[in-house]
Amino acid sequence: MDALIQTLAIYAIPVLLAITLHEAAHGYVARHFGDPTAYLAGRISLNPLRHVDLVGTLLVPALILLISAGGLLFGWAKPVPVNFGNLRRPKQDMLWVAAAGPGANLIMALGWALVLKFAIGSPEFAY
Repeated sequence: MDALIQTLAIYAIPVLLAITLHEAAHGYVARHFGDPTAYLAGRISLNPLRHVDLVGTLLVPALILLISAGGLLFGWAKPVPVNFGNLRRPKQDMLWVAAAGPGANLIMALGWALVLKFAIGSPEFAY
């Protein structure tokens, strides 16, 4: 039971940040290119509760974790609203809006990899 609590505590922060920053990045870039829809809806936020989808963020991941005995995790968040008509150059700008979420995830993955590298190299990890 202690191992489960430790695992959940370690995974919770990166998963919450992945969900939150991914969706907020879409909205932020859309706003940058002229669409205030996500901003006006309050979706450019670091509050994870604004991005939680009942099915995709809670139910499906819980079922997958149970079925896979903790070996797999998959889910999704509530999509950020984007009005293509508000973008200054809809075709070009939508490319950046769409790439913003995966780009945020890539940056986070690199950041967490650095944290792990330094944690493994620390003297406290030698035990």
